[in-house]
Formats: sequence, C-alpha cells, structure tokens
Amino acid sequence: MTRPPVPPSGHRTSDPYAQLLEERIVVLGTRIDETAVNHVTAQLMYLEHRAPDRDISVYVNSPGGPFHAMSALHDALTYVTCGVETVCLGRAEGTAALLLAAGTPGKRYVLPGSRLVLRQPALPEPVEGSASDLAIRARELARIRARTEELLARYTGRPADRVRADLERDLVLDAQAAVDYGLADRIVPHHRGARTTTGAR
Repeated sequence: MTRPPVPPSGHRTSDPYAQLLEERIVVLGTRIDETAVNHVTAQLMYLEHRAPDRDISVYVNSPGGPFHAMSALHDALTYVTCGVETVCLGRAEGTAALLLAAGTPGKRYVLPGSRLVLRQPALPEPVEGSASDLAIRARELARIRARTEELLARYTGRPADRVRADLERDLVLDAQAAVDYGLADRIVPHHRGARTTTGAR
C-alpha cells in the first residue's frame, strides 16, 4: 500500500486516496503490517492536526496481521483527539476486527456483506531455537493472548471468560452477528443516512 499524496490546500487531484483524505476518510485495505500502520498513522495525525474537533472515518477491509503492528495502530486510533468512525466493508479478520471494535462507541459500522473473524494470536514464524528461546516466545504469546482478550472484553462488553472461550477456535461472524457480539454498533446498508440506520445494539 502506498501512502496517498496530500494535495496542497485548494488543489484538486485525480488520486482517489488523496480525495478521500480531503474528506477525512482513511482506508485500511491491506494486511496490517508496519508499512500499512505507518501510513495510516501518518494520515490520522495529519487529519487531527488539520481539524482536531472533526471526526475521522477509517474504512477497514483487511485480513489482519501481527499483533504488534495492530497494537501500534490501535494506540494511534485512541491517541488522536478526534472521534474515529470505523466501517467494515468486506472483511475484518483477527487483529483487524479488534481495530474495528476500537472505534468511537456508537460510530462503529459494518456493511451488510461484511465478514468478521475472531481468532487467537499465533506466532508469525516457525518456532525454532533453544529451550530458553522457546520459553521466551511462549511467554510472549501468552501475553499477547491475554491482551487480545482484554481488548475484546473492553470493546464488546462481554465477560472475559466468554471471550477466552470464543478465541479457542476461529469465530466467523456476519454483519448482524458482529453487531450482536459487540464488535460494531450498526449495520449500514448505504453511505447516506448511516447514522440513522437499523441494527443498533
């Protein structure tokens, strides 16, 4: 994913990402990695600087990615002073579902065809090394798992033991199930009138 250019004030550009940025819309449409996180974070901070009292919309269509990358973007979403509206169009799997849920309460949306998947964290590479190295990785994975459960419980309002049980295997949710679970607040059938649509919890 390349970073959308930011056009000078008053200058029109044919780049759709730059035009969306002018409308305070940020798109996370790739796997969540350091490059994607840096680009999205830069856009969030740019928009906050321009108008700290106006909401930012983050559109999510992502298969997820490493927890540490998601954690950095999660911190950026909660760091900016603007309200952050999150919208799932397509899919939000694994850590991407966490980012969707981290949007401003009441402003977390899913489109009707959305597919969300909750899954337990896993190490991104084959586990090799000495016994002490493996023990370190095991502790880190346990820490990530605990943090994932904590965030999901916080954003969905579900008991920690229920979240822990749900993460034992992939939990696939359609749009209504995502709202029922607490990952989103509403189903948005179309862009116009999004804040008055049905499906609120």
